Amino acid sequence: MIRASNLTVRLRDRAILHGIDFFARLGEVTAIVGPNGSGKTTLMRALTGDLPAEGQIEVAGLNPRTAKPWQMAAIRAVLPQATPMAFPFTVLEVVRLGLQAGLDARQPHLALAALARVGLQGYEARFYQELSGGEQQRVQIARVLAQVSRPGGRWLMLDEPVSSLDIGHQLQIMELAADFAAQGGGVIAVMHDLNLTAMFAQSVALLADGRLLGQGAPRHVLTDRALSAAYRCRIRVNKTPESGTWLLPHLAESN
Repeated sequence: MIRASNLTVRLRDRAILHGIDFFARLGEVTAIVGPNGSGKTTLMRALTGDLPAEGQIEVAGLNPRTAKPWQMAAIRAVLPQATPMAFPFTVLEVVRLGLQAGLDARQPHLALAALARVGLQGYEARFYQELSGGEQQRVQIARVLAQVSRPGGRWLMLDEPVSSLDIGHQLQIMELAADFAAQGGGVIAVMHDLNLTAMFAQSVALLADGRLLGQGAPRHVLTDRALSAAYRCRIRVNKTPESGTWLLPHLAESN
């Protein structure tokens, strides 16, 4: 389990997160949602140990602020919001960076398997910088999948994993996350798309102004009142029929 209690993050003497209580369970996709500037990425970076924070944090029994890097790399893989690369790495070399951080560095076939899972088989020798933004995003997702190739007891921590992807690839990546959780892993994902969140997450944490407005099942958190308060606009949660001529993402499935 991942748990944070009374988590507060201050940057330049200004509080960004205010006493957050957060949890995520193995076997579930946990989404962190909220408007721009609400503290979603800050919460993720605090959970990964990349930002100093007050309060208690526990990741599978370890404190990410005091554990050794190799200990954390063995139990969780992190996809940051952006991953700039200045050197001319090939796609396969980028994915292998995940293997070097994890427990399976001696199984190079895992990098190829991860690329196949994100639909990038045949891209191994291409240079990372030559790819589109969406293709680069999928390479980075392959990297974290290679790092924690055995889901049981491990974690994927994904900051906006579908932000630059088309609808088909969004569904593909979210299905990969759901499959990872179904195999005994845990997924924490910062999300902007509330429809995808409702489709795939078992638990949703809603942030606004650095505060947690609620966490629980999507039907309990993604309500008219809570979303309207968080996003400061009128939002109504609708349900569409499961048959008919509706062409909406929540009725689609990736191939």
